[in-house]
Amino acid sequence: MLGKTANGLYWMYRSLERAENTARLIETGQRIALTRLELGESEWRSVLQSAGTLDQFDATHEELTKDAAIDWLLRDRANPSSVLSSIETARQNARLVRTALTHEVWEATNAAYMSARDMLARKVVERDLPNVLGSMRRRSSLVRGMTHGTMLRNDIYDFARLGTFIERADNTARILDVKYYVLLPSASAVGSSLDNVQWESILRSVSARGGFRMEYGAGAGTRDIAHFLILDRRMPRSLAFCVRKLGDNLGYLNKGQMRPGPAQLKAQHIERTYLSHDIDAVFDYGLHEFIQKVLKLLAELSAQIETDFRFYE
Repeated sequence: MLGKTANGLYWMYRSLERAENTARLIETGQRIALTRLELGESEWRSVLQSAGTLDQFDATHEELTKDAAIDWLLRDRANPSSVLSSIETARQNARLVRTALTHEVWEATNAAYMSARDMLARKVVERDLPNVLGSMRRRSSLVRGMTHGTMLRNDIYDFARLGTFIERADNTARILDVKYYVLLPSASAVGSSLDNVQWESILRSVSARGGFRMEYGAGAGTRDIAHFLILDRRMPRSLAFCVRKLGDNLGYLNKGQMRPGPAQLKAQHIERTYLSHDIDAVFDYGLHEFIQKVLKLLAELSAQIETDFRFYE
């Protein structure tokens, strides 16, 4: 496959996943902010920081408010990671690799773009926000469903999956960081009713509440939740699940080679060194420090994938 085609597929699916997860991040900020009303709109600086767009926001805005932060994350074209920008980027890449996609995948991607364009043509009022965020998630899920249901399991599919899972791992880590590092008031709050409500919000934001309740019941604590979202390989948005899938798809792409490629080795290193221990080891390391380390390694893995498969040649 040409590097340009691989690049287009990778970034098409990465952008779709980013749109969905930015919507989830906004919802997380909304839910967690409700538990800390006394701090008001300053909560959203933390969300922007975890989204990696705080510096860009500060450069283009005189004041940070809740409305301005949500609009920036949702529909501002000056923010390349906004939901609208991400869906537009996904569609642009889909057009570039149109012949590699099935008709159903293209139609679902184009419909996602048209829906986002219409729903985000103007500022979204707060009462409409849950419906808009839900629609963005459903549209992204429809593309993913069409991909699973109509695409051949070949190198085209593998590059699509690489984009999906590296972005999903990145965003799960960022959503965890919003909760534990930035928004938790103090060490004394760990295990409190406030702490539990915030962890509940995290589970909801990654569609993990039902699965978690089935596995752990209603009396589980914060360490169980952290384990579920970081180390449980059955949970499709956990860090361990995503990194395992990255290793699998890189293995398929390297099939027939004498030895694993550099990107495959990096994925294996992340899994064995950071995602094969118990949750107590993660907390001993420091949850924020652990998340930041994994984010750094995921960025390095993404760069290695681009190099290994000559994305720009």
